[in-house]
Amino acid sequence: MSLTQLPDHGAVLAEVREVRRAGIVRLRELRLPVLTEMSVGPGEGSPGEPHFPAVERLLRTAVAEMGGGTLQEAAEYSLGLARGTRDWPPADRRRRAAQVYGVSVERFRKHQELMVLGQVAEQLVRLAAGASAAGSAGGSGGGSVAAGTAAAGASSSPGPRQLAPSHHEIPVRAGGRDRRVTLHVHAVDLLRDIDVVVSPSNTHLALPEPYKSSVAASLRRAGALRDPAGRLVEDRIHDELRAWTDRFSPPGLPVAAGTVAATGSGALEWQGIRRIYHAAVAVPRPGTNDYDVLPVDVTRAVTRVFALLAEENDRSAAAGRPPLRSLCLPLLGAGRGGLTATESFGALWAAVEAELARGGDWDVHFLVRRPERALLVAELLATTVDAVERGASADTVPLNGNPT
Repeated sequence: MSLTQLPDHGAVLAEVREVRRAGIVRLRELRLPVLTEMSVGPGEGSPGEPHFPAVERLLRTAVAEMGGGTLQEAAEYSLGLARGTRDWPPADRRRRAAQVYGVSVERFRKHQELMVLGQVAEQLVRLAAGASAAGSAGGSGGGSVAAGTAAAGASSSPGPRQLAPSHHEIPVRAGGRDRRVTLHVHAVDLLRDIDVVVSPSNTHLALPEPYKSSVAASLRRAGALRDPAGRLVEDRIHDELRAWTDRFSPPGLPVAAGTVAATGSGALEWQGIRRIYHAAVAVPRPGTNDYDVLPVDVTRAVTRVFALLAEENDRSAAAGRPPLRSLCLPLLGAGRGGLTATESFGALWAAVEAELARGGDWDVHFLVRRPERALLVAELLATTVDAVERGASADTVPLNGNPT
């Protein structure tokens, strides 16, 4: 499995959910092409040799990497990996996993279960990323997750380890024109010297609590003004967004999906961040804690972002302020919104490509936090360039920390 052929998180998650429904004891009966290829590698194994033992070993390795605690315990019960649960019916495994969190079976099914299985899929993709990096370093360009992780461990001791770079300039093509975009692989509050950062929001433009881990929460936390002891003085981004909704939105009513509200950046000004654009793409489901995000609303919001950027630039020019030139986009809707990373990026790129094709002279940045998503985005961006004309393929993008 090469660096640009990592499995999609959504595809891995779908097969993990199949395993949960059937249980480990019925692996032989399941069709799991993604997990099978990850566990044995393309072309590996003998003809007719059963692959399900390798899939089970892969799942056990991924769950063991979850670091213990309730998350790992619930995963073990959900999949039938806990001792004595191999042949338990799915309802019994779900009931026992719900007990780990101390919630009802129905609540667990609607909330914690997807998180648990999603984390299993996350670990599987991380193992695949490690295997791909090991295969590339070894010159084979592929191999199974188990073989790749073993090779990585064997090859790391003789020489110094390398840190993967957190910024990548990637060539793209839009409207027949060659451009470059920047891909960031780190937390959003580490951004520096980018004029505008887009923050995902729900249609009520209600920011999450600052102690949470989402992009919007991280920006709210980083933008707050604090005294020397770290105590909150002013929740500036939150306050400005509330003022925007008080001015433009009737009390208690949501804005239309795709709306974008602009605020200042609070303390992030000291990092060179000048504006935060809050993109309302998540529509809350009544009576639940869940959201729905449609790709078309993501595209609509990013299109509005570019229009708002042009409007604010005109006002900046009239006031004699420096222009807004750079823009950073996270994968909108790819968290609790339920979109896969591929779906989110496809919706983002539809608007970005249209803007660049029209001649928009913006410095565009994309932001992801996890390396495996960076590999996916790099692969998708590489498809915009004619590899023959460029004389290179997506594999030339240095995402593994090694020079090309």
